[in-house]
Amino acid sequence: MSVYKSSTGMDENIAAVLCYLFAFVGALAFVLLEKKSRFVLFHALQSIFLFVALMIGHVLAGLIPLLGPPLASLLTLAGIVLWIVLIIHAGQGKWLKLPWMGDLALHQARQL
Repeated sequence: MSVYKSSTGMDENIAAVLCYLFAFVGALAFVLLEKKSRFVLFHALQSIFLFVALMIGHVLAGLIPLLGPPLASLLTLAGIVLWIVLIIHAGQGKWLKLPWMGDLALHQARQL
């Protein structure tokens, strides 16, 4: 368990897990509510960026004839694997930074 608390009163790692567990709703709630923990803000923003990118990828895959359905399946599998890995790392209090999205999330978390 993390000894650091978010401004919501929860342990930081629990709040970060909720950002991924409830994807958009959880992440958006923590972006709006969190006032002091950059760790929680980072995970909330990274969750939003990841799931937006996956949704855009699914839409684009749907526009590709023949190869679209297999690509969408691969995106779904990659999304599930990333989701599980990110939940585990957030629960352990680790800053697992995804390429591009993690950098953007970190930059935005510093601004808030």
